[in-house]
Amino acid sequence: MQFLFAWRYFRAKKSTNVINIIAWICIVAIMIGTAALILVLSVFNGFEGLVKSLYSSFYPDIKVTPASGKFLTLSEQQLQQLRGVNGLRNYSLVVEEKAILRNGDNQALVSLKGVDDRFRNVNNIAGHIVSGRFDIGTADHPRLVVGGGIEGSLSIRANPNVEPISIYIPRKSESEEFDAVNNITPDTIRSAGTFIIQQDFDNKYAITQIRFLQQAMGINPNEFSGIEIAVKDPAATAKVQQSIQRLLGNAFRVQDRYQQNQSLYAIMNLERWVFYAILSLILVVAAFNMVGALTMLVLEKQKDISVLNALGADRRFILRIFLNEGFLLAFIGGGMGMLLALLLVLLQQQFHLVPLQGGSFLIDYFPVTLKLRDFLLVAVTVMVIAFIASWAPAWKASRKEFSLKAE
Repeated sequence: MQFLFAWRYFRAKKSTNVINIIAWICIVAIMIGTAALILVLSVFNGFEGLVKSLYSSFYPDIKVTPASGKFLTLSEQQLQQLRGVNGLRNYSLVVEEKAILRNGDNQALVSLKGVDDRFRNVNNIAGHIVSGRFDIGTADHPRLVVGGGIEGSLSIRANPNVEPISIYIPRKSESEEFDAVNNITPDTIRSAGTFIIQQDFDNKYAITQIRFLQQAMGINPNEFSGIEIAVKDPAATAKVQQSIQRLLGNAFRVQDRYQQNQSLYAIMNLERWVFYAILSLILVVAAFNMVGALTMLVLEKQKDISVLNALGADRRFILRIFLNEGFLLAFIGGGMGMLLALLLVLLQQQFHLVPLQGGSFLIDYFPVTLKLRDFLLVAVTVMVIAFIASWAPAWKASRKEFSLKAE
């Protein structure tokens, strides 16, 4: 009933045309604010999906590392039990260490990652090779797969037939004193391929054969830096993670992809909420227009309020009429804004209307992804702001009818 009164007040002609103008200004402001919020959240969704896809090419579904210390030791029995974990698709044993690569006068400090032959089954680096091929060689004849940034800094061309480059790997030592002669293993190695994923990886990582790296570091064949695991069903990652944690115990840290990059995802979420808060100020500005429109409407409808009061309407009834008037303005503006945002996102996805400047990114347009949760969040935000903005005029209107009755 109260909504019907609100709808009638919205459509009816006003004695002062400025009331209609302010109401439509309020609707347009809410429409712009709603569209802006959804568009910005959709852009964040697009970039988040892109970054996750890039990071998923390097980081595994699950990674096992030692809870303390640098290396973990696994027996063949433990590896056999690991293979039997339900939901596990494959795993790869890895060893990581800092190393120096040198090609003539050019050198680079890299994170050298030794991997086994199963690595390609848990990691998609092979799908990002831009020159050469993914070939880690053997323990006696190792090969090197480097990031694009490392290839550029060393001025090498990834090809197994080119001249080898020098590699210096620190050896494991029980002594606290560093001896460059005994604690560094010099060797030569040929580059086989180059990958390009993302600058954080391209400028940092080089990949080689795990047995070669273990021998160069002077560690046992059953010592590893970690285990990288691929699951059959990504939706069951948490369940597989728990099973592996129970199997290996608290001496091991078992992390999913989110936990491996927790700081990155935390920053992305923080940026999302900061922009959400800033753009919500547009809706707050629209709320000031709503307060003005409803206040003038209350003055316009004083006689109607007195009539309704005479017919038995109580304060709550009058209050709800003008609250619904505010919700009506928010509903119209918010609905128009959502439709506008939906149209613009679909056009961007189809025609890439808004380009990315600079040309240094993997794509040349702003990625956008629609999510239902964003529409629900923005809808709730609009309605909450509309309620707050409508409350004061509606409350005054509910009090106005009693003063008119007393007269």
